[in-house]
Amino acid sequence: MPASLASVKHKIATTKNMRQITTAMQMVSTSKLNQIQHHTKTYQVYAAKVERVVAHLAQSHIIGSSSAGDNSAVSPLIEKRPVKKTGILVITSDRGLVGSYNSNVIKETLDFMRTHQITADNSVFLTVGNTGTEFFTKRGMNVAYEYTGVSDVPTFNEVREIVKTVTDMYSNSIFDELFVSYSHFVNRISSSVKTIQMLPISEDTLAQTVSEETEADQVGPEYEFEPSEEDILSVVLPQYAESLVYGAILDAKTSEHSSSSNAMRAASDNARDIISSLELQYNRARQAVITTEITEITGGMTAVE
Repeated sequence: MPASLASVKHKIATTKNMRQITTAMQMVSTSKLNQIQHHTKTYQVYAAKVERVVAHLAQSHIIGSSSAGDNSAVSPLIEKRPVKKTGILVITSDRGLVGSYNSNVIKETLDFMRTHQITADNSVFLTVGNTGTEFFTKRGMNVAYEYTGVSDVPTFNEVREIVKTVTDMYSNSIFDELFVSYSHFVNRISSSVKTIQMLPISEDTLAQTVSEETEADQVGPEYEFEPSEEDILSVVLPQYAESLVYGAILDAKTSEHSSSSNAMRAASDNARDIISSLELQYNRARQAVITTEITEITGGMTAVE
């Protein structure tokens, strides 16, 4: 077999092996996506209840109407103070092979920083995922907290450390406002990158995070409280902040599995196209070799005669 034919045949075999790997990886990512979607549905029931309570408090002007001193005495999570440091929680993946998932999140974060004049001097980064940690550390950003190794279907107990660290850092004035940048899962073929403000909790931040269902379910602004308003706020607001952080991580992880599945499907499709092209090239080259051999045999017979 000529060297050119052997080379093409080797490429075909190698590409077929690669397609088997990418197809298997697609199936694994799709399975993980199905699992986390089922888990997210059950969590959303709890999150919606917390959102509804907080939305009611906001509508009754309990959040946002009192003085900053009174509110901060109940919970530092609603204390609005002069912004000296901006906290940015960036959620990326620990590994590659997820298409444009990580690059889209990083691009959105950099665009947000340019728009709001945020630099390394007036920002504090909290990173979930190895990709974001490496990117912002290499560029001299103040990465005050990093977390890697989030499981494929994260539970609240697993990310409790992240949630507690975020709220504690805000309460201790490590930063004066917190934004989270992550990839929001829209459907299995589409995601959109978001940067939303999480802290301090106010009517403005509620408008960004409360779902349409919650807004539609709101009731009138007049309430009688038992126990007191302060007691309700001190319990509900930390739960609401926790639900925001955990919900963002769940959403981002869902988008990651979707991006991985789509990337592996695209890789498998590309491999199939390459195999078809190589097989056509191989058949044409083999046909040319056979034609040349027949011509040489015919020429030899003619010479003998």
